[in-house]
Amino acid sequence: MELQDKLKLKIDNLNKPKGSLGRLEELAFQIGMVQQTLSPTLQHPVHLLFGADHGIEREHVSVSPRCITWQQMENFTRGGGGVNMFCRQHGFELRLIDVGVDHDLSAFPAIINRKVAPHGTANFLHEAAMTEEQCQQALGIGCEQVDAAFAKGCNIISIGEMGIANTSPSSIWMSLLLDLPLEQCVGAGAGLNDEGIRHKLDVLRRSVENMQKTNVPAGNDDGVRYLLRYFGGFEMVAAVGAMLRAADLRMLVLVDGFIMSACALIASRLQPSFLDVAIFAHCGDESGHKLMLDGMGVKPLLSLGLRLGEGTGALCAYPIVESAVRMINEMGNFEDNKITKYF
Repeated sequence: MELQDKLKLKIDNLNKPKGSLGRLEELAFQIGMVQQTLSPTLQHPVHLLFGADHGIEREHVSVSPRCITWQQMENFTRGGGGVNMFCRQHGFELRLIDVGVDHDLSAFPAIINRKVAPHGTANFLHEAAMTEEQCQQALGIGCEQVDAAFAKGCNIISIGEMGIANTSPSSIWMSLLLDLPLEQCVGAGAGLNDEGIRHKLDVLRRSVENMQKTNVPAGNDDGVRYLLRYFGGFEMVAAVGAMLRAADLRMLVLVDGFIMSACALIASRLQPSFLDVAIFAHCGDESGHKLMLDGMGVKPLLSLGLRLGEGTGALCAYPIVESAVRMINEMGNFEDNKITKYF
């Protein structure tokens, strides 16, 4: 009997009506398949938070100024962020990684210095956000951080980001990869009003038009990689690298909100097997997030109106994943508990 059949049989024979634990049963099956076992475990969960700034922020596409990026990164070292609270609550090791914050954070040893460029990406309204070399460096940083977590025995990661204006590249990736009108993909971000959203949409439209005048590579992988470096932030590309490496290592990945879902979309186009290890934590309030999840054919675990970022939604979903693992390992079956199997 194949493992998938054994997993289904084990889950179906727990002492409950078949299918009555819904998504928990689906999660248990997924995790068992990822780990290739009938008794999956969750070990040393790690939260990777990548921070960087975006050149497109100079076009006033966000209500928040770029200084918020470095101020929040510093705040995270003091334990005062939402991400800190949830990591403490759920027992996650928090790793803060600076991949391009426009500020000197060297006075904070808790922040791992992996700056790709000291002031963040270039302004993609006028040019590619990063060079090919910078893109490869950022991908490599994501891989490195997953390897470091894996070396400690970690088999489940969540990923967060801190980078003012990063809903802008996320919206463009979504539009181009899912072939959706840009206006369906652009939202308020951190709190733009209607006029601000119209301005943001205009800037992003012109950015796409300018990109399309360049020598865009043909072919799926080359085209996706071009979009990755043309519009992405260093923190987003590092997150993609982390996702791809986690898929290679068969580690579970809790995917957060709009921005991390956009990174997951890119990762799934570069490596379709990424979706095997991905658990989409929630559907947030950012306009277009549900459309993006639907476009990937995935179902989120939660819908709590979250739009903070930092990976907070992924962390909130962790207890549900833990419940699925406890269900398959700790719940008795009909035979052992001498209960008549009634289906």
